[in-house]
Amino acid sequence: MTEDNHRSGLPEEPERLGVPSAPGNSPSSTPSFGPPTAAAPEHPPTADFPDPVGEPDPAPDAEPKPLGVEISDNRNSQIVVAGRDVTMHSKPPLTVTPIPSAEVEVVGLAWVGTGPEHERVTTAEDARVLLAGPGPALAVIAGATGMGKRTAGIRALWQMSDTRRRSGANPLDLQEVHPDWERPESPDIELMPTQEATGYLLDVASEIDAWKAPGDVAKQLLAHAEKLREVGSYLVVIANEDGWPGEQSGAFDRVLVTAKVRPSAHEIAIAHLKALYGKPVCANWLQRPTVGSPGPAAMLLNAGSTPADAVRLAATLAGVEESPKGLETAKSAFQEWRTDVKNVFTATEDKPEDRALLIAALFLDGEDALSVQDAARALLKDDSVGSVREILTGPDLTTRLNKVGVEVVSRKVSLDHKAGYARAVLVHLWHQRADIHKPLLDWLDELITAEAGPGRLQTISDLLVELAIAENDFRAITTIKEWIGKDSRAEHLDLIARVLTRAAEAPALGPQVRSKLLDWAQEPSEPVARVVALVCQGGFAEHYPSQALVRLKHVLGRSDRDKAVWAAEAALRATARAQGQLPRFWAALGKWSAEGRNLAAHRAFLALVDPREDPWILQVMLSSAEQHPDVKEALIDKWSAVLGNSKVDAESRQVLHNWAHAFADGHVELPMLKDILDEVIQRHLGSSPISDLMFGAPGVAYDEAVVSLRKALRMPSQLQPWRRHGFGHAGS
Repeated sequence: MTEDNHRSGLPEEPERLGVPSAPGNSPSSTPSFGPPTAAAPEHPPTADFPDPVGEPDPAPDAEPKPLGVEISDNRNSQIVVAGRDVTMHSKPPLTVTPIPSAEVEVVGLAWVGTGPEHERVTTAEDARVLLAGPGPALAVIAGATGMGKRTAGIRALWQMSDTRRRSGANPLDLQEVHPDWERPESPDIELMPTQEATGYLLDVASEIDAWKAPGDVAKQLLAHAEKLREVGSYLVVIANEDGWPGEQSGAFDRVLVTAKVRPSAHEIAIAHLKALYGKPVCANWLQRPTVGSPGPAAMLLNAGSTPADAVRLAATLAGVEESPKGLETAKSAFQEWRTDVKNVFTATEDKPEDRALLIAALFLDGEDALSVQDAARALLKDDSVGSVREILTGPDLTTRLNKVGVEVVSRKVSLDHKAGYARAVLVHLWHQRADIHKPLLDWLDELITAEAGPGRLQTISDLLVELAIAENDFRAITTIKEWIGKDSRAEHLDLIARVLTRAAEAPALGPQVRSKLLDWAQEPSEPVARVVALVCQGGFAEHYPSQALVRLKHVLGRSDRDKAVWAAEAALRATARAQGQLPRFWAALGKWSAEGRNLAAHRAFLALVDPREDPWILQVMLSSAEQHPDVKEALIDKWSAVLGNSKVDAESRQVLHNWAHAFADGHVELPMLKDILDEVIQRHLGSSPISDLMFGAPGVAYDEAVVSLRKALRMPSQLQPWRRHGFGHAGS
């Protein structure tokens, strides 16, 4: 059984759909940070709908069928492309990812349904009964952290799937829904997915207390669950102890399951070692006594141990050799070196210099021992140099470091021999010496200022994020954010973005970090906005694309096109290429314009249709325009809006030139490109970018690609002078 907040696992690869082909446009993945590659994404944007039933495969020599496109509510100019018929609505659904196979394996092979005193744990079965009943296909599992709620929810969905399988039907597709609401305090349940034969898991335990109208949300969830019942799908919601408004309505209370008994941690660990790891000897180490002595590791768990404790212990025991030495190593690692840490702090009660030396070694792991000693003195604010007698008195530096659990290898300090020891010391310090919180963070700030190299920054920030997540303490995140301004080099900002991305996805701390990212996106500081843009193309953007878009909107709306805007444009392109995201991003542009965010919308449009680094998005858009006039008209309208904004003239001019190069390089075909540009020229000949494209600008030497496109386009003498918006009107 896994802990409530377990999030690991890789998504399964869905069927690849057809996309426009072009030379050099081979499948590739997009890196988490940095610009996208020049290859097509592994999965083109599409709604993940099942293939039509009964449609035969085309004959080998048959003409390929055109891409099917259906547009609805086109006011926001959505683009939909797929290798089959797809309907896309005005509000793209929330992101879903497969529930990790490791977690599904646990509920099938290593399920534990007994508590610490052998009482029954009925959470999963109670949820299954609700799902199988005649009411809404919904079960809300509430309770304290560490009660195994998440795994109970997966177990209930797995049981529903197994019932289908045994009856001859296809099993359920088990998916996790990411709560990617633009406004987390007001969830839009209309965005919940409704695929048939799917078991959905939605974890809102860390954000449900912030809901402004929990009763309204609960009512919408029940209505949504009625729709799921009609398509043979189910939903399990994971809540905290008090957030679900069961007391407001009998209908709300009837779908509520409260986790009252925690599964036995001993039995969980034993089940994992036997069924998942194949380690029966290690499992015997955990046996509780019925007659005789307990197993040598049984005391590591007790009645208050959580499922997460059990899972971690099983993994630790499975990773050591089956010997007394291996057992002792596992004990120390599982206990997070608590005994070692306690002994070190006891032995140094009257030696603050040695404690400071240990603290400095934690954060400067891998650096020279003399640098660690200097940092320790800085922590104590000890600038004095002792007499020669004092210098020659006492143990050597290496001996002092060894006594506090730090090794010195080739004059550099190392904690590699005790994985997790640094975190254990820091957590102990955070708990037992609360007065040191501010001085410690101030000292770390000085260390970063003195040496802002990537090695030191990564070691310190990674350890601080571990502390912040473990303690759910945002002060460490605030300190890391302040380091953004210490160095504007790309590697420095990339490291901080990676750290903040990790924090943004943490179960308990994540909602607060994501909220702060929205505030930081609106700060005037260019490096801060740049880091936010970098975060919005990492794992955070993968799981929370709508929230990433909101933050990118603010960065793209900055008055000057600085490096932060460049980073936001790159983030937009990189994230839009992910599976299913291009329609979501395209729809956002119309919404931004309606909100008065025209500059952001115009920059976003130009970033999306710019083929300079990757022609794939433009290929998809032009292919869609060929299939449906509304899409073509949407592209023309957006070009019209952009050309009416002189603030983006330079970007518009560059994108038009890049279109010329995409045509010259064979990445796009001329007919649709020409149709769109002919109409744009008709409307905006007087705008500077169009005028330069058609007639050139004084003193500018145009390359062959631009000249070739110019020749292919209709010249002004061929254009009808009065159409739709009027000849030469640049402000339309």
